Amino acid sequence: MTAAVKGPAGYFPSIEKKYGRPIAEWKDLIRTSPLTRHMELVSWLKTEHGLGHGHANALVAHTLAEASGGR
Repeated sequence: MTAAVKGPAGYFPSIEKKYGRPIAEWKDLIRTSPLTRHMELVSWLKTEHGLGHGHANALVAHTLAEASGGR
């Protein structure tokens, strides 16, 4: 039996389906953005790319955690 994915990554399948881009592409956009603060990045994804708050927050949280050595 496979355990359900929890935390921000749990949103990834619905993000890919709704917005039509793979998660790796979203993460690349976040990493190459001149913005560095969590909420700045969330706001940018919402205004410039039309993501909902939860989806933007999940992507930013997961990407920043990877950059800081988490997960």
